[in-house]
Amino acid sequence: MLPCYVLLDLETTGGNALRDRITEIAAVRVEHGKEVARWSTLVNPGVSISGFIEQLTGISNALVADAPTFDAVAQQLLKLLDGAVLVAHNVRFDHGFLLNELARMDVALRTKTLCTVRLSRLLYPGYKGHGLDAIMQRHGIRTEARHRAMGDVQVMQLWLAQVVDQLGIDTLRQHAQTLLQGSAALPPQLDTNVADIPEGPGVYLFYGEGTLPLYVGKSVKLRSRVMSHFQAASRDAREMRIAQEIRRIEWVETAGELGALLLEARLVKQHQPIHNRQLRRQSSLCAWRLDANPNARPLLALVRGAELSPQQFGNLYGPYRSKNQAISHLRELADTHGLCLQALGLESGKGRCFAHQIGHCKGVCCGEEAPERHHLRLQMALVADKLRVWPFDGPVGLREQNQQTGRSEVHVFDQWCHLATVQSDSELADALQTRADVLAFDLDSYRLALKYLLPPGRGEASVFPLGTLRKIGF
Repeated sequence: MLPCYVLLDLETTGGNALRDRITEIAAVRVEHGKEVARWSTLVNPGVSISGFIEQLTGISNALVADAPTFDAVAQQLLKLLDGAVLVAHNVRFDHGFLLNELARMDVALRTKTLCTVRLSRLLYPGYKGHGLDAIMQRHGIRTEARHRAMGDVQVMQLWLAQVVDQLGIDTLRQHAQTLLQGSAALPPQLDTNVADIPEGPGVYLFYGEGTLPLYVGKSVKLRSRVMSHFQAASRDAREMRIAQEIRRIEWVETAGELGALLLEARLVKQHQPIHNRQLRRQSSLCAWRLDANPNARPLLALVRGAELSPQQFGNLYGPYRSKNQAISHLRELADTHGLCLQALGLESGKGRCFAHQIGHCKGVCCGEEAPERHHLRLQMALVADKLRVWPFDGPVGLREQNQQTGRSEVHVFDQWCHLATVQSDSELADALQTRADVLAFDLDSYRLALKYLLPPGRGEASVFPLGTLRKIGF
């Protein structure tokens, strides 16, 4: 199959490579088609083996009590793996456990891997099941030691021998090399050919069994970014969960990074993927509105929803993701700048506020500071949080072009809202029918517009008004 490979199987205390431990190792080394070494050992995991795992594997706490630890057998295993390709059924599982066990010893594992689940899918595409039990049933393979390490390795050996008899050694070698040149780190149940994913900018969507995506991401190098998820699965719990659940991948190419960022933000809010922590719908967004009258009490009012309108941004400060965040931030500003909590509406009562009594307020609450001066200091304290007024007379477009793919897109914005991304004059005409004042304020679009529409962030990007323009020539 390959010039040199090691068939390997592990038994463990569970399925999480970050938390669980190895209880048994079996390995068979093959060089130029001949078995040259065979080794197996129980391993004391240093943690308790559950009743479920004992029933599944037959490996009990008593059985491994006198067994060596992984540290004690690691060098023997590494010697077997030296110069060989690691071959296992669902190799990501075994490889992930080895990576983590060796990392605890500050030892790096550098070996190519090949997954026999994926190999079976390539060799026998007409069959649905490619787990070890399905392969045993399909090929009539028997073992008295299922779910023991050497027993499962022997099943793989018998199956590979049958593949040679049925399909020939050249077919087996060709498909094994195909997988090896690709990536055996891919989840074995993944239906999508990762090689089809382009290397340019865009958005990718991970799907499980259902119709809604598990995760939405973006990158300027789609294929590389997708692969990085799977390569990180052995050391990151969330990536491991995604790798276990994923079944297929979809993607949308964009002209550049801004298009990918805008599309990612929209799709996450639209689908609410369970593995996206950021960019979700922000129904609790709010901002402070400053009263123009220095004598008003309170000076600030919290606004949200329809009141959080770009047309009112001249008097709004924020935005904040929640009321608690807004209040906490205002308290910090009051403490830093000696502002009055009573005047701000954060403390009830009349007369001297508590902050004045301990020297943190300059006394607007008791006549020791003029309201106009306090109002000015409050504006200065909030200046970094002031929401920007839309600087253009109407909608604008930002053209993004990709020299490698030739793709050209225009992102249409008005009042900080992203109206659409268009690729033709007809799409532009439709986009300009969208009224920005009926769109909900979106924090992500606002921040992206600030960065890309205004210098110096936009660099050489072409930003142009669209108020009277209907054709821009794609």
